[in-house]
Amino acid sequence: MKKFQAALVLLSLCGFCVALQQPAGGNSKPPAQPTGKHVPQAKTHPEFNDYNAAYATAGGAASEKAADEFAAKYPASELKAYLYAKAMHEYQNENNPAKMLSVGEKVLQLDPDNSIALVLTSTVLADSLNDADTDREAKIARARKNATHALETVDSGFVPPANATPEQVTAYKSTLQSMAHSALGIVALKTGDDATAENELKLSTSLNLTQPDPYLWYHLALAQDHQKKYPEALVSINHALQVIGANADLGELAKGEQKRLLTLTGGSAPSPAPK
Repeated sequence: MKKFQAALVLLSLCGFCVALQQPAGGNSKPPAQPTGKHVPQAKTHPEFNDYNAAYATAGGAASEKAADEFAAKYPASELKAYLYAKAMHEYQNENNPAKMLSVGEKVLQLDPDNSIALVLTSTVLADSLNDADTDREAKIARARKNATHALETVDSGFVPPANATPEQVTAYKSTLQSMAHSALGIVALKTGDDATAENELKLSTSLNLTQPDPYLWYHLALAQDHQKKYPEALVSINHALQVIGANADLGELAKGEQKRLLTLTGGSAPSPAPK
């Protein structure tokens, strides 16, 4: 089952960061960067003007085309990753996971520590993983590699908006870390490692308290159910239903899981986990 609830939480964050990361021209002050991180700049005025024109393009396909054309014209430009990151965001906004993945990989070829690209690509890979994949093992390895590297580099690779408060920066990083742990948990669940799945999904939910994701709680319930931890699984599925909103498809699955767990626990439902 595909899950993009957590990814959608990053929509405004991703767009905001990409916009504020535009390299400065003229006498403008460059955007804030982590200490010691190089600030990409245009080498010529035509390059910078063409970058701005490409960045102004809207829509996933058009943005990717503009990035490709800019990259072909300026193969040595330091600004290419920003344009592909913009295209990735546009595809995310259009809920196009396949293109998010392909363009996200282009971002990572240019900027291997890009936190948002690492998190989004690992999320897409984990959510789309199924038994029929001809490249299943490769997808598993890529998802794990990208999610793990996101966790390793979030402090150095994530560039927050220049005017973000310390509290906002902490919240942004927590969201990224939550999504990375979620990807690792989903991969573990789909490969039969239920104990690891439970640990990773617990970490993910603990980092995502302000906007609880029902998909996380549903998959956590499955991981606990598979280990015959039925009371704990019932707590998790109750929490999923508590925050599920108007998601009818997930609601039916969660209600079915709750019914099963109520039967297995003798019909005694514990209180939902605290928010």
